[in-house]
Amino acid sequence: MKNNNCKFYRTIRYFVLIISFLFTIQTNITNAQWIQTNGPYGGVIQCLAVSGTNMFAGTNHSGVFLSTNNGANWTSVNTGLKNYDVQTLAISGTNIIAGTWNGIFLSSNNGANWTEVDSGLTNTNIQTLAVSGTNLFAGTANGVFLSTNNGSSWTKRDSGLTNADVNTLAISGTNIYAGTGSISVSAHFGSGVYLSTNNGISWKSVGLSSYNVYSLAVKGTSLFAGTWNNGIFLSTDNGTSWSLKDTSMVNSQITSIAVNGANIFAGSYGKGIFLSTDNGTNWILKDSGLTNTYVTSLAFSGTNLFAGTNDGVFQSTNNGTYWSVENTGLNNTEVLCLAVSGSNLYAGTYRSGIFLSNSSGLNWTSIKKDLNNSEVFSIAAKGSNIGIGTWNGFSHSTDNGTNWTQVIFGPTYNPVFSLAYSGIYLFAGTMNGFFVSTDYGTNWTETNSGSSIKYVITFAVSGPKLLVISSDGYPNQIFYSSDAGVSWTETDTSLRQDFNTIVFSGNNIFAGTGSHIYNTPYGNVFLSTNNGASWIEADSGLSNQPVNALLVNGTNIFAGTGVGVFLSTDNGSSWKPKNEGLTNTFIYNLAVIGNKLFAATSHSGVWVRPLSEMITGIEEKQNDLPTKYFLSQNYPNPFNPTTTIRYKIPKSELVIINVYDVLGREVKTLVNQYQQSGKYNVKFDASNLSSGVYFYQLRAGNFILTKEMILLK
Repeated sequence: MKNNNCKFYRTIRYFVLIISFLFTIQTNITNAQWIQTNGPYGGVIQCLAVSGTNMFAGTNHSGVFLSTNNGANWTSVNTGLKNYDVQTLAISGTNIIAGTWNGIFLSSNNGANWTEVDSGLTNTNIQTLAVSGTNLFAGTANGVFLSTNNGSSWTKRDSGLTNADVNTLAISGTNIYAGTGSISVSAHFGSGVYLSTNNGISWKSVGLSSYNVYSLAVKGTSLFAGTWNNGIFLSTDNGTSWSLKDTSMVNSQITSIAVNGANIFAGSYGKGIFLSTDNGTNWILKDSGLTNTYVTSLAFSGTNLFAGTNDGVFQSTNNGTYWSVENTGLNNTEVLCLAVSGSNLYAGTYRSGIFLSNSSGLNWTSIKKDLNNSEVFSIAAKGSNIGIGTWNGFSHSTDNGTNWTQVIFGPTYNPVFSLAYSGIYLFAGTMNGFFVSTDYGTNWTETNSGSSIKYVITFAVSGPKLLVISSDGYPNQIFYSSDAGVSWTETDTSLRQDFNTIVFSGNNIFAGTGSHIYNTPYGNVFLSTNNGASWIEADSGLSNQPVNALLVNGTNIFAGTGVGVFLSTDNGSSWKPKNEGLTNTFIYNLAVIGNKLFAATSHSGVWVRPLSEMITGIEEKQNDLPTKYFLSQNYPNPFNPTTTIRYKIPKSELVIINVYDVLGREVKTLVNQYQQSGKYNVKFDASNLSSGVYFYQLRAGNFILTKEMILLK
């Protein structure tokens, strides 16, 4: 007799999804959650390091990412990392060491876990690391430290260092070189290169004392020093004498130098990457395909050269002749603004340009071709017409961002901080006044007549009504217009606040304030019912954090703050946090498409959550438990590379979620434990999978259900 059960299980095995090693199981969750979209990818990379087939990227606020396939895919590896501002990385045998803005961390398992190792450090601002045998050196904002036990303890080694601000370290045999110098807002303080021949016990100056040295590299007997604004210098006698190499790079800010055989590469901040094949005598610009020329780091993996930039990681397999972007999974972008036109969602970033998604964040496309500036402060969208405000002014596209044209209005240098459409009008708040256009931004007219509007921080528009927040020093001024800017009236001058955002809600106006200056965050929401003539505080339930964004959706008001998203359903009388699953809670902007709310975060791209989870019956009672089994369709689906599965069980029992490939081979068990009655979810990352159809299965007691999902790369 045939065993039909075996046939049944073989059939089920055919219909379950493979999951990669990185996943997070969150249990006992009664509310649904925010989900990170697949981008925009990129962001600021501060350092790179290679260990065998593994490449690590340190970011300025998103911690460490790992790639095991030459940058084709990246995965966040931050468990145990207490500070996500990673300024330097070093490899010591099987250990990876991360120097951060506040401490040193060590991983012995390729970043899966990190342990803090900075006992004895009197300065934890780690700017550079270097390894020499069993010795680990750390350059800080206050000298050099040495550890001989993988960071378990540190001793200061800076005798003779007259400038303790150490930017870079390089080791050649028994020689240790330190590049020093600092830059303040008002001045540059150079201090040049120092040499130690006794493991850092003592140091002596070896030249370039009037320069800020930010990168060092050794090639045989040659020592190269990259400076800030003064190009590259070469010494062949351990720093006794120096010569300037290639005067065409004199004004370049050299942030990194990498050597591979006869090839010497120099990364500059704003000018791209240069190559020399004659020991630095001549340099050739190598930036074809390099769409961001702000290079922060260089690293070789075999013969492949990788560049960390302000817009992610690039790779060249032919010595810099051509560069390809390698950002998939590198969810590290700082998204400043969002805009919606139909099903199109636009995201403006800091230093990475503008991105478009027409799939609710499943996929993003960079549309920054021809942009004159990659710092996008504001976006306004109407049909296929897209306007963006950058540090260098206004750019306009009539084809959803495929092509851009810069439009000059007012002074030539006129940063545009805010944009909005209202009927036939497109308004722009700039550093030099308030402007209006009636032809989608082709022509502009200043509309400040009768007012002292100058530096426009933000504004709100509702039909012909305008409310502009202007600054000419402190405090801010508020101006109101009822005729689309033809005439203005200054409103309540007693409201002395730092305004970040303002919005109309019917006959009400809400304004969000706050600042993060000097690590003393504060913020409020204010309400006006008389066009700004007077204001009252409406911030009960907020956490005294900066309110960066306000969005009105029907009778609901959402606030994006420094500690997440808050919702008010009673005109601001009270606010409740809606941050379940949101791991990055500094919110810059909010937008709605259909029934989904999108949040732009400081350094982890765009997140999404259905509105229905927050505005209808979202506060479940303890006795509001599931009465039947449920397995949701994964979201997003199709996905690339992460998605989330939600499920419900009505009683306590053994729950199993298995993973199979399309051949029916069981490859992973996601859940295998007794769970109480409730709602749960599983988040997973399929970075290492190929595109295709997969399936996932829930088994709880006698209940079995399988669903299909699609991975698209």
